[in-house]
Amino acid sequence: MLSWLVVLAFVAFFASTAFKMLPHYLDYMSLDKIITSVETDKAQEIRSIGEFYNHVSRGLQVNGIRDFELREALKVEIQENEFRAHLKYEKREPLISNLDLVANFDKEYRLRMP
Repeated sequence: MLSWLVVLAFVAFFASTAFKMLPHYLDYMSLDKIITSVETDKAQEIRSIGEFYNHVSRGLQVNGIRDFELREALKVEIQENEFRAHLKYEKREPLISNLDLVANFDKEYRLRMP
């Protein structure tokens, strides 16, 4: 009986951890799709850095991603007729007392201008 309680405690701990971190990974995957859509969405005609940020900002609003500092997490520049974007940020979730779960996201993009 005691062994089942220990197993149940471990399962509950890992399930709790997964449920705390899963929304951050889903937000990251949505953000990744928004950024890559700059290249594939020909109707938008995104040609400047400001338009790039506006496109991503609208995507964040549509997907309900809040508490995200876009200008701090995403750096965009134009080089050789393509956008070079670097997405780098981290999200923290409290676990127990002074222990935190940390998700670190870091990805670089090279997107051709339409």
